[in-house]
Amino acid sequence: MSTAFPHPVRTNLCYSSSHNFTINRSPPPVNLLPQSSAWLRQRDSARFSLLCRNELLLARAEDKDRANSSTSSTKPQSNPDNQLQDLSPSGTCDPLCSVDETSSEEFEANYQPKTDFLKALAILGAAGTGALAINHSWVAANQDLAMALLFGLGYAGIIFEESLAFNKSGVGLLMAVSLWVVRSIGAPSTEVAVSELSHASAEVSEIVFFLLGAMTIVEIVDAHQGFKLVTDNITTRKPRTLLWVIGFVTFFLSSILDNLTSTIVMVSLLRKLVPPSEYRKLLGAVVVIAANAGGAWTPIGDVTTTMLWIHGQISTLTTMKDLVIPSVVSLTVPLALMSLTSEVNGKGQNTGDVLASEQMAPRGKLVFSVGIGALVFVPVFKALTGLPPYMGILLGLGVLWILTDAIHYGETERQRLKVPQALSRIDTQGALFFLGILLSVSSLEAAGILRELANYLDTHIPNIELIASSIGVVSAIIDNVPLVAATMGMYDLSSFPQDSEFWQLVAYCAGTGGSMLVIGSAAGVAFMGMEKVDFFWYLRKVSGFAFAGYAAGIAAYLAVHNLNISLPTTLAHVPFLSGS
Repeated sequence: MSTAFPHPVRTNLCYSSSHNFTINRSPPPVNLLPQSSAWLRQRDSARFSLLCRNELLLARAEDKDRANSSTSSTKPQSNPDNQLQDLSPSGTCDPLCSVDETSSEEFEANYQPKTDFLKALAILGAAGTGALAINHSWVAANQDLAMALLFGLGYAGIIFEESLAFNKSGVGLLMAVSLWVVRSIGAPSTEVAVSELSHASAEVSEIVFFLLGAMTIVEIVDAHQGFKLVTDNITTRKPRTLLWVIGFVTFFLSSILDNLTSTIVMVSLLRKLVPPSEYRKLLGAVVVIAANAGGAWTPIGDVTTTMLWIHGQISTLTTMKDLVIPSVVSLTVPLALMSLTSEVNGKGQNTGDVLASEQMAPRGKLVFSVGIGALVFVPVFKALTGLPPYMGILLGLGVLWILTDAIHYGETERQRLKVPQALSRIDTQGALFFLGILLSVSSLEAAGILRELANYLDTHIPNIELIASSIGVVSAIIDNVPLVAATMGMYDLSSFPQDSEFWQLVAYCAGTGGSMLVIGSAAGVAFMGMEKVDFFWYLRKVSGFAFAGYAAGIAAYLAVHNLNISLPTTLAHVPFLSGS
């Protein structure tokens, strides 16, 4: 049913027609929407909202004017406001545009002059530092100070990303370019700086290519609902048992995937198993701790261990043997302590599924098997060929690309299951953040600043266990990627050889230390956003347990290392794993 206007009115962008000017009371059929409506909604939401709001408000004003001027009619007239509100239950006009008449009021309510003041200070600081950097004579004489100022300013922008509303990827890229400009001015010659940049870019590119390939493979598997093969086998609903099952499933899942993806998969599962409650929040915190612990003992489980592995600080089998026990301990201790809490021992937790399970895409099992196989095959490929790990991940991505093109050939409604669509969904800005950070740190390394810092630490803190442990504690506050990158620049393989105690402790501490605060890792940030967890709730309820596990893991590593305890060494004789 539709209501016709007595004479033409301004055309509505949302429901316009070339034949008549009507407003439908029911929303348009879903099958008439284009396949890319979700993408369009993300890309043009602001533009459509503004245009639709202006058109609808103007049309409403004209209708009210006509209604007020119509006095001869005795038949009750329908209120145009109601007509417009009938467009959808939420007051929106269609999936492509929305009516948000309160946006200006919300903006005024949420507007914080303090934020603009902080932005102004940041911009002024950046401009002042840039002005100093342009002064060639000053930079040539004070290169270290100029680079330290730039790095400190950029890092502050990354830390206070939320307060300043500056994306950390953009800040990282600006910081990297600025630092290399200063390095080119302070270097003995431009040719020397270019040579150093070329060397650094080659090393950084290996990590970025690896991350892009791995994220795409995981996205393809997730699009096919392949992880349901794991999550659907969790059937227990007993609170204490579920706590341990969730913890160890996440632990082993994160050893193959990255900790961010593992957290997203497992927190989504929790929504289907447990209704909203303190108990579910505690389970989500277990997912964060388990994801970080699981990523610390394999070369592909966390970006920091991947960095150390690619650059030769750790090898595959030795790291897995020496770090699996500390990683398990860092998870077991928090689980044991949480099992004693009232949230786990409370009543009314034995509940069934609260949400219907999503259906696996066609041939999802095949895609899951090939995707996981591609990730696991990377260390084997490196050992067999001697080529960098990113070549192995690109090989797996190529195989999965051809496979998905073949099994979904001619299925236009399943384009999102193919690699091109997956590439548009991966965290590209995260990869660019890593690029900016790693290039920034490499500039400090080329200038010799990190070596000077390492000499200072060696002089004042000769205990390598204390240095590594401090890195883990700091990583709870500061991103662990630049911390590990800086550590790699401070100490080379001549100082600590491959698989030395120092590098293994750095891998463990940087991977698990972020669990002590909810903002200390990508897994924690994802959990914070998905479950709307408060920073202080995590600090009060979880941080103590996470710190206990972190300290117990370090103690376990030192005990295992000093007592020469390890897993059975028969695996060391496997040809393609030894020495990789």
